[in-house]
Amino acid sequence: MTEKILWLGINAKYSHTSLSIRYLREAVPGSRILELTINHQLLAMLGEIYEQQPKVLGISCYIWNIEVVKRLLKLLPAALPDTVIICGGPEVSYGTADFMREFPMVDYVMRGEAEESIRALTSQLLTGQFDRSKVNAALDASEIRGIAWRGADGVIHEGHDVTVADLAAVPFAYRAEEMADIRERILYYETSRGCPFSCAYCLSCATAGVRYLPLARVFSELDFFVQHDVRQVKFVDRTFNAKKAHFLPILKYLLALPASCRTNFHFEVAIDYLDEEVLTVLSQLPKGRVQLEIGIQSTNEQTLKAVSRVNHWEDIKAHIQRIMSFHNMHLHVDLIIGLPGEGMASFHRSFNDVYELQTDMLQLGFLKFLKGASMMNLVTPYGYQYMPMAPYEVLVTDALSYGEIRWFHSFEMVFELYYNAGRCRQTANYLIREAEQGDAFAFWQKLTDWWEEKGFHKIGHSTKNLYGYLRDFALAAYDLPAEILDNLLRYDALLADGGKIRPENLDWNRLKYQDITADFWKGAPSRVRTYLPGYEFTNWREVNKKYHIEVFAYNMMLTSQKLTCQPTALLFDYTADDPVCQLIELEIGTDAQDSV
Repeated sequence: MTEKILWLGINAKYSHTSLSIRYLREAVPGSRILELTINHQLLAMLGEIYEQQPKVLGISCYIWNIEVVKRLLKLLPAALPDTVIICGGPEVSYGTADFMREFPMVDYVMRGEAEESIRALTSQLLTGQFDRSKVNAALDASEIRGIAWRGADGVIHEGHDVTVADLAAVPFAYRAEEMADIRERILYYETSRGCPFSCAYCLSCATAGVRYLPLARVFSELDFFVQHDVRQVKFVDRTFNAKKAHFLPILKYLLALPASCRTNFHFEVAIDYLDEEVLTVLSQLPKGRVQLEIGIQSTNEQTLKAVSRVNHWEDIKAHIQRIMSFHNMHLHVDLIIGLPGEGMASFHRSFNDVYELQTDMLQLGFLKFLKGASMMNLVTPYGYQYMPMAPYEVLVTDALSYGEIRWFHSFEMVFELYYNAGRCRQTANYLIREAEQGDAFAFWQKLTDWWEEKGFHKIGHSTKNLYGYLRDFALAAYDLPAEILDNLLRYDALLADGGKIRPENLDWNRLKYQDITADFWKGAPSRVRTYLPGYEFTNWREVNKKYHIEVFAYNMMLTSQKLTCQPTALLFDYTADDPVCQLIELEIGTDAQDSV
């Protein structure tokens, strides 16, 4: 009868997968899973669940889906009145009794790590033939740790939040037969639970110590992912490098994988704790094999102290710069808006400190007040007000007004559209250097203010329009020649979005130089092979798909230094994952002139 047990995961996006429901499926052999997203229409979601006709429905509850889950729960009694409903996850592991009172259709709540407790509960349900009253009476007589229930007298018993002591007892979550369907999505995986740090804003502060999977098992499971050619494995270990004896062998395993392996492995690390041996291994990894996420959060030492976090900033800075020099992995860093004592001036400094590193992504998040996190103890001391429903984001602090936090949402949107999307970076950095004396926050602040004045924060935007917006802003805000902006924006457009976006309002010159470029492509192959070894002309469609030659009035290869007036032809190669740009020799113009 376990086939009548259904575990429901409601993901934030289709590209995500649910790790928790797969653990439950393996913990209860024969049970099934259903994955939906928060973008599903509510009645469509209800219909898909109804089609399964489960005797037991278990729902995984997280910050990204809890509001959808709450709406769904209110519909379930009408569609499936006899179905036993179980909820679990961080969103219901705290304030459990209040949740069960608000949602009386929920029969049981799994509190904490459920892989062991769910076996015991489902065994009781099977023995009692899914009769709630029999199971509740049994729980009254002998509690299952990790399970909250309603006693025979109707009283809610919250039970106890539990962890799995021996992580090796947790089954592997994935099955070979499902891999063809999910290998292009993000597959979540863990080799440890817990965190050595106790940051107030994180739920990891609620548990002590770190538990690890045996390395032999880790290697076997990583082999599974590689053999099934998955696109990305995202480790959910809170701090992947918490124990060198555990994480370094994993890195060496990844280094030893064959060159044909396309799987990308994503880790969150405390980068200041890396040593020379680890850095050496990282430097040897093939491009794209690994990507690192680094939670910096703030560079204000008093702010970090308030949330029980210690950053060794000079080490963080040096290690990021060192890893960036390897040119073999994506680096993603985080800052949090709304941390204790961090007002506009302090965030300005934190942002500039981190922006200077020029990592691949600088994600700006807003402080959240998670159930069970010790951040709740700082609400009164720091004058916090926050959303009473998920995602529990900060609204007011003693250092930031609501108006400032509202503005930061526009700031974050603008920054996502440009910097984090990999667009217009050379233009932005040129303006920061030449017009803002290196103050990156001042530039993005002014662009955000202009954006709001235009009402752009209220509407959607096509990628093509973003280039024109930035040009219009820069012409209005700074005393710069339009020609420089046009050259910078054309260069940026060819480096972003696979070079596929060619805004019409920029001065593209392909037609002007088409005779010269045609001679380049169809002339002596040795000439092209100087830049593209192995090149053979096939047809114009293939050439135009894979390559582009653009002529600039400036030497765009010097954008990080000082632009010089010098007609320059650049060849953009789109045959690899990332565009490659190189200077080529074409008879196009005059000698170098004065620098600008």
